Amino acid sequence: MELEKQIQADMVAAMKAKETVRLAALRGIKAAILLAKTSEGGNGEITDADILKIIGKLVKQRKESAEIYSQQNRQDLADNELAEAAAMEVYLPKQLSEDEVKAELEKIIAEVGASKPSDMGKVMGVATKRLAGQADGKLISTVVKQLLA
Repeated sequence: MELEKQIQADMVAAMKAKETVRLAALRGIKAAILLAKTSEGGNGEITDADILKIIGKLVKQRKESAEIYSQQNRQDLADNELAEAAAMEVYLPKQLSEDEVKAELEKIIAEVGASKPSDMGKVMGVATKRLAGQADGKLISTVVKQLLA
């Protein structure tokens, strides 16, 4: 709940400062939070962890959109998407580097006792929980494949 209040306060500050890109990013977050709260099965409450998942998803969407815009020679739209993603990333925990992810995954592989590519499921189950919000799932998967190959 604290994160939601922080986002609301930052929205007001962005409005006053006339920061259009940041305001658009914050409005996107606020809309996604409201949608999650009122969705079927929701109880009207949302935790900070849920908000972080939502923000992570929104950042990923913005980056994917920017990539598509770049491929279609629409750099103006790509720049806007990347700027919004950067404004949203402020709320996410620090992302681990590839080396840090690799070191953490080596520990997990040792704990689980995985040794061959068929053990990837066991490793991924533990890794995605432990590294949630700190590393992209695609990066985790790629590194696990390399380590178990």
